[in-house]
Amino acid sequence: MTLEPFGARLRHAMDTRGPLCVGIDPHASLLTSWGLNDDVAGLERFTRTVVEALADRVAVLKPQSAFFERFGSRGIAVLEKAVEEARAAGALVLMDAKRGDIGSTMEAYAATYLDKDSPLFSDAVTVSPYLGFGSLRPALDAAAVSGAGVFVLALTSNPEGAEVQRATAADGRPLAQVMLDHMAAENAGVTPLGSVGAVVGATLGDAGVDLSVNGPLLAPGIGAQGATPADLPRVFGAAVRNVVPSVSRGVLRHGPDASGLREAAGRFADEVRTAVPES
Repeated sequence: MTLEPFGARLRHAMDTRGPLCVGIDPHASLLTSWGLNDDVAGLERFTRTVVEALADRVAVLKPQSAFFERFGSRGIAVLEKAVEEARAAGALVLMDAKRGDIGSTMEAYAATYLDKDSPLFSDAVTVSPYLGFGSLRPALDAAAVSGAGVFVLALTSNPEGAEVQRATAADGRPLAQVMLDHMAAENAGVTPLGSVGAVVGATLGDAGVDLSVNGPLLAPGIGAQGATPADLPRVFGAAVRNVVPSVSRGVLRHGPDASGLREAAGRFADEVRTAVPES
């Protein structure tokens, strides 16, 4: 049975649980700070604790695939279980995989994360468009079939991104704007929110592009990277209500106690509610 479109499910989750995405990023240093070994057992304990503490209350959980992949098949098994349990508890799962390729390879990535029969099926996945937006078509089509979403890298929070994303296209637009315009076309006429989102760093100051894509705007950089919820209206302007602020270390460093994780996530969610108007 096809799910309700991701954009509609995300809008409901943000309105009822608060507009917050918490990353599941099991850095070796975080495992150590939690008193865990940097091995599969430590990975599993860390991940289970985060899911059990937060999946019943935050809108989105965002596991970073690379931190699981580094442990091989056993790490992927932990990731599969985390996705299943987080979704069962009511959180939307955004797989942070940043996949991007062409042809049959992109089709395989799409099948991995966006096919409901896949053990890694997620509510949405991050993708890179810098082999050309058209290269994402297999992922866009697969997401539409399954009711999932796709978050496309547009203006990322890392300083190095500007040399590509701010480059000028042949028609004079910044390359990031070209990608954003493609996203807006994909979401045209969709209510209450399109399912093709953009990744735009909360650390950018003035984004300098048109962010009215009628889809969600994933905003990494809150917390450890220096941005705060109070920065969101300045960065995102009129599109701020569609922003999904993403926090990882700012919440995770409060573990391993579940209560610490919940309190930190709750504080960030309250700060976002204060900074972002409801309508």
